[in-house]
Amino acid sequence: MVAPSLRARVRAGMIDEIKAVARRHLATDGANLSLRAVARDMGMVSSAIYRYFPSRDDLLTALILDAYEALGDAVEAADAGADRADLRGRWHAACRAARSWALAHPAEYALLYGSPVPGYAAPDDTVAPAQRPPVTLVGILRDGVAAGLLTPSGEELPEPLRSEVAELGALIAVDLPPALLARGMAGWTQLFGLISFELFGRINRTLPHRDEYFDHQTGLMADLIGLPAA
Repeated sequence: MVAPSLRARVRAGMIDEIKAVARRHLATDGANLSLRAVARDMGMVSSAIYRYFPSRDDLLTALILDAYEALGDAVEAADAGADRADLRGRWHAACRAARSWALAHPAEYALLYGSPVPGYAAPDDTVAPAQRPPVTLVGILRDGVAAGLLTPSGEELPEPLRSEVAELGALIAVDLPPALLARGMAGWTQLFGLISFELFGRINRTLPHRDEYFDHQTGLMADLIGLPAA
């Protein structure tokens, strides 16, 4: 392998520093990023930062991509570390990893799953990283069906939902009964609703024992999906 040139290493280091400063701004100002403010904090003239990020949206996209990849790494690692035959254990591990990452990175989680940023449209290259956590869950379902541990119910989805869910399965290259995939989607959307309610302070006063509440709720989701106990 050819070692990166000095110029490339300096550029990569500057990009990392810009993103680190921008993350601090996310924590204090939300997604209303200002390239000028980031440049000021770095001691740069405002025009210099445009050599690395031509616009605010380019910087937001870089932060979003990093956050999706970090969340995906956490969820996939948690699933990989669980007993492959313990479908419910894998589900709980993945859910806890998503929650732990969110609680450790609240500003980045809010950038991904909070209110849309006015005037910003995420480009297509954010789609694949965003799919990593839900695809992990789909992998649990797929493994369960293949091993005979997860038996799809005979329920039928109403049209056009059935066709749309089947199309989604084809898009992510997984052959699961649409009704089972829909249950998995319900579990995953409930998971992020649960995380969001905690992170944004919706349940903090009424449910102080949040670890126990989280495990109970994700257990109910596992029941909904049909994941068997170990």
